[in-house]
Amino acid sequence: MRKQRPKVSEEEHVVLQFRPRGRAGLPRHRPPAGNAADARSPDKADDASPRRPSRDQPDDFSHRMLANAAAMAFTIALIAIGLWLAKNIADLRNIQDCAQMGLRGCAHISTPPP
Repeated sequence: MRKQRPKVSEEEHVVLQFRPRGRAGLPRHRPPAGNAADARSPDKADDASPRRPSRDQPDDFSHRMLANAAAMAFTIALIAIGLWLAKNIADLRNIQDCAQMGLRGCAHISTPPP
């Protein structure tokens, strides 16, 4: 069986010039396919995607900051719970190792002062 090699020609090695798109060159949002009358009805909401707010609508920075603060608090709470759980598991493992060696007084029992 013969090995096929790609044909290399001068036309394949062309450097294309980069031209950035201007504001007018951005693609327009097209209405969904289907009935054109439904897409143009005035009672329909604007076709702005919820993931990309339109440039006409201002950003809601207070809502964004509140969401970021809530996410940060949730992350800190998860980290604190994880550290507490790791510490308790390590303490229980040490107590269990002590008890398996046959030693007495492995568990620390706190007594109130007289």
